[in-house]
Amino acid sequence: MTRTAKDRLIVALDVESVERALDLFAGLRDLAGMFKVGSQLFTAAGPDVVRRIVAQGGRVFLDLKFHDIPNTVAAAAVQAARLGVSILNLHALGGAEMMKRAVAAVAETAAREGLSKPKVIAVTLLTSLDIAALEQMGIEREPGFLVRNLARAAHACGLDGVVASAHEIGIIRGAVIKPDFLIVTPGIRTARASGDDQRRVMTAAEAVRAGADYVVVGRPILNAADPLEAARMIVEEIGTAR
Repeated sequence: MTRTAKDRLIVALDVESVERALDLFAGLRDLAGMFKVGSQLFTAAGPDVVRRIVAQGGRVFLDLKFHDIPNTVAAAAVQAARLGVSILNLHALGGAEMMKRAVAAVAETAAREGLSKPKVIAVTLLTSLDIAALEQMGIEREPGFLVRNLARAAHACGLDGVVASAHEIGIIRGAVIKPDFLIVTPGIRTARASGDDQRRVMTAAEAVRAGADYVVVGRPILNAADPLEAARMIVEEIGTAR
């Protein structure tokens, strides 16, 4: 599938109100291919904000990182599919049974109810975690080692791709030999911005050159004096990646 620079940009609607989210969607919909609804907005506004964006022709990446017992995650994934989202995610650390059950439940429900089947992807390792953070949790492994294994597990369980730092894209492409295995990369910053609380970050162009299918951009757009101009510059930057 050929994706334009616009298609590759997912704007993270990490804001406090549905009004702000919908204003951003209205202003940026011609510049971004998809919009991420995560825990902050979903907790504040509920599923209705997803329905409203989808009803207006927007594509949504529902970033709730489901991680629970298999039955609970499968049921949640089905409800996400019914909202009309384009992508939903869960934690690969939830295990093989959890991932398989979710994929199967989404596919069955979509076929039975005539829904457009969303892509189901797995979170490998949060971009806020580096080797020091892993060591604090008693995990004495390099982030890349964990990401490789989790990506392989997600592929084996039938998932459509993963969420991963741009620094692990090459590792994933080497571990999963499947051209349409999606890699969605958060932690995107502009060349001038700091990484804030994220550790394993890159610019949008760097991530796309490394092999990302989509880049998720939040603060560099949301905190800009002119969010539209900031988004436009990021799309132009993506367009330079070859």
